[in-house]
Amino acid sequence: MKKTILTWVLLLTVGLSSTFANKLENVNEQVISSFKKDFASAQDVSWEKSKEISKATFKLNDQVMFAYYAEDGNLLAVMRNIVSSQLPINLLSDLKKNYSSYWISDLFEMASDNSTAYYVTVQNGDQTLVLKSFGSVGWETFKKDKK
Repeated sequence: MKKTILTWVLLLTVGLSSTFANKLENVNEQVISSFKKDFASAQDVSWEKSKEISKATFKLNDQVMFAYYAEDGNLLAVMRNIVSSQLPINLLSDLKKNYSSYWISDLFEMASDNSTAYYVTVQNGDQTLVLKSFGSVGWETFKKDKK
């Protein structure tokens, strides 16, 4: 009886381990190694893979972040959702001045190639705008949709 229970527990453990291991099988070792070097204290890491890019979703300092890697292990970009008070003052002032009739539905920061870009989705009753800004210069329309 004990052998049967032990056998089932062992099979279940091996089965579950291989199930979770398969999530990483499409992500190459170079990418995983680069990620571990770049974000050594990351927690709750999960991976998604497209043809040429691997995306890691993880927690760092209690904040959910996203890292995008090329197949050679090169870090392409890091993104995180932010709140409007985390925007540079110039961008926040510009939003309040020029888009006061809109509400913010999405806002994130993207760091890549030693530069930072901000993307914000604002909406009103008639349209949805996606604005982008590189640095703290100002906003430009990235996408515009009518409702």
